[in-house]
Amino acid sequence: MLAIVIPYYKHLFFEKTLKSLERQTNKQFKVYVGDDNSPESPLLLINEFKDNLDLVYKKFENNLGGFSLVNHWKRCIDLIKDEKWIMILGDDDYLSPNTVAEFYNYNSSIISNKIKVVRFSSQLVGENEEELSELYCHEKFETANNFFYRKYKGITRSSLSEYIFETDKLKSNFFYDFPLAWHSDDLAILECSDFNKIYSINEGKVFVRFSNLSISGRSDLAIEKSDASKQYYQRLLYHYGKKFDKKNLQLIFRKVEYFFYSNKTISEYLKLSFLHINYLGILSFLKFNRRIYKNTKLL
Repeated sequence: MLAIVIPYYKHLFFEKTLKSLERQTNKQFKVYVGDDNSPESPLLLINEFKDNLDLVYKKFENNLGGFSLVNHWKRCIDLIKDEKWIMILGDDDYLSPNTVAEFYNYNSSIISNKIKVVRFSSQLVGENEEELSELYCHEKFETANNFFYRKYKGITRSSLSEYIFETDKLKSNFFYDFPLAWHSDDLAILECSDFNKIYSINEGKVFVRFSNLSISGRSDLAIEKSDASKQYYQRLLYHYGKKFDKKNLQLIFRKVEYFFYSNKTISEYLKLSFLHINYLGILSFLKFNRRIYKNTKLL
């Protein structure tokens, strides 16, 4: 069965989220709401839906999301029982009525192809459900390398709400605790898919809320997002470099180098030099040094 986990904090759009679950044409799922000690209690709203949804509510006594969203996600996920699949749905996002049904329609194909990560089509919406983007659709089977490339280039978009993970796989990899959980979902998608295939169901749709209340929409978090991006690309290069093809490796190297220029150290230089030679060859190493010479008077 499917667990739909909602790490709750904001009340403003939460009714729309619950309504979208109530309207699912297939009700083979259980909802787990983990309240991050929000000042806006969702209990009255939850009581309105308790007769139509199989729902578990847990209020946590301390707020974790303000310090680590990933740790709040973890304790919410710990609420689930023995569900084989898990979706982590934002408290301001919502589903088309057929989303769960389409997941079960393709479940035999998902299992036979040993898929660990499933993705739906998605669309950005504003505070009043106005469309802010096109509907993003995907190949039925997409390699992790292609997923990385398309998102890096802005050809597609991605956020946590539109994915279903095999529960055991997610628990064994889980989310890396980047600042604001920025890129934590991206890394989990790559890791949980074993850098292999992601299965797409375009008939089901996830509507992702973009507002000045969401992390994605906030412009005052630029420093934290930049720090998270630095850690993300470093982790890809240092831990998973061999998982990427040459084209993507070059993109990752450039990102890591970009952050290197703003905080140069000998140890980082030696590490990047070694990886250039090991992954891309001596010519790449020489070009790296030429870029350093152009960008800094050090080294």
